[in-house]
Amino acid sequence: MSVHRTPTPLSQLLPPLILGGAGFSHQVFRNPNSGQALEVLKRAFELGIRAIDTSAYYHPSEILLGEALSHPDITNFYSRDQYFLMTKAGRISSDKFDYSPAWIRHSVLRSLQRLRTSYLDVVFCHDVEFVPEHEVLQAVGVLIDMVHEGHIRYIGVSGYRIDILTRLASRVQKAYNRPLDIVQNWAQLTLQNDRLAYSLSDFQKSGVSCVCSSSPLAIGLLRENGVPVGDLGDFHPAPSGLREAAQAAAEYVTSRGESLASLALRYAIRRAQEKSSEDFRVTTIMGITSVAELEENLKSARKVLQPAEQSNSWGWTCNGKGSDSNASDIDQEIHICAKVQDILGKWQNYSFPSPGDSWDVANKRPVQTKL
Repeated sequence: MSVHRTPTPLSQLLPPLILGGAGFSHQVFRNPNSGQALEVLKRAFELGIRAIDTSAYYHPSEILLGEALSHPDITNFYSRDQYFLMTKAGRISSDKFDYSPAWIRHSVLRSLQRLRTSYLDVVFCHDVEFVPEHEVLQAVGVLIDMVHEGHIRYIGVSGYRIDILTRLASRVQKAYNRPLDIVQNWAQLTLQNDRLAYSLSDFQKSGVSCVCSSSPLAIGLLRENGVPVGDLGDFHPAPSGLREAAQAAAEYVTSRGESLASLALRYAIRRAQEKSSEDFRVTTIMGITSVAELEENLKSARKVLQPAEQSNSWGWTCNGKGSDSNASDIDQEIHICAKVQDILGKWQNYSFPSPGDSWDVANKRPVQTKL
């Protein structure tokens, strides 16, 4: 396979805030629909959030986003090069994966059709810890081929297990004589678990220029209303003890006149910006289900970041000091965050089992129990 490097490093392109497309899926929202997606996308673009992360697994997110992006309310005001599209391939359902070259190629081509675009800015191999690593390496090779063909600009892997992500980043660099452009990890640069912060240097050593931190609220754990329940029921991996501790933390934060969701989002964004540099960027993916949620999240983000002044910018500057914050606010926030972590106690830096003992990685399926 020929050596190919995209001229512009992704770290110079990807904005600090990204709209998460899981909010348009049956996993986290009841009755996701095209009207919801269009309203959120219109408002997000107006507010300068013009990078979107989704997956074929987040059904029907790709379809709804494609309909919204092709609507005149979007196309009349924004050209394709004014927003960034990221999706994933390889995970089909909660218990079905296909990393075969034929399926990866099919999935990417289908995503192009669903999202109604001629190219994808980023494609990730999705939840890589659920499949054998040699299959992930093979799938990455397919994505590299599709970069050469012009279907994809940048490639990456996503998952929960940081040890597997770092190992794969190293193995890809050795196997293909080029690094992964980007890695995505979820729920581990949060107020409850910030293990990702201590592994970022490993990704840099393997040539990765961007890390996306998704689920800053740990899939809705760090909020007042408890974990989200969509059409598919309660899928959240947090055990009851952690849920109870998170609820106690939420009650404490409320008593201080704050919102746990807002506090946790600011913490995640601030940690990401602390770990970013000119040639290495850590970004935050926010799961959004409504315009109200979007506006509330950006109200929180303004205390960490500041809107860009340039009319051609994607809205928010990296490493900003925040446009709606001051030193006393930050000192108080640090104190409240420390108290929240005290309340979480033994659950601080607790990691979810992924995939867990009930999953057979070699065969990519749940463990078969003998009767």
